[in-house]
Amino acid sequence: MTVLIYVLAALAEIAGCFAFWAWLRLGQSVWWVGPGMVSLALFAWLLTRVEADAAGRAYAAYGGVYIAASLLWLWLVEQRAPDRWDLLGGGLCLVGAAVILLGPRGG
Repeated sequence: MTVLIYVLAALAEIAGCFAFWAWLRLGQSVWWVGPGMVSLALFAWLLTRVEADAAGRAYAAYGGVYIAASLLWLWLVEQRAPDRWDLLGGGLCLVGAAVILLGPRGG
């Protein structure tokens, strides 16, 4: 369930941030901001649903998923194919996220 929540959170965060990008960088209407803010609030709420013993650990592990989802956004929405360095970096981040989330904890 954690992976699904992270994927949904990433989509919500990227969509929310892209709404601001569209308004400020692409010249779209200011009306993009309202849905963008709702999307960012959904993102924050979703991260509270992750099973983790600390918020910082949940956020750190999410970071890898966010990076991979951003590369998918680059490819699917912005129609720009990630290059090999994008893919290598994204893969490394996912491995790091898995180590953070799934690593054994002492105590």
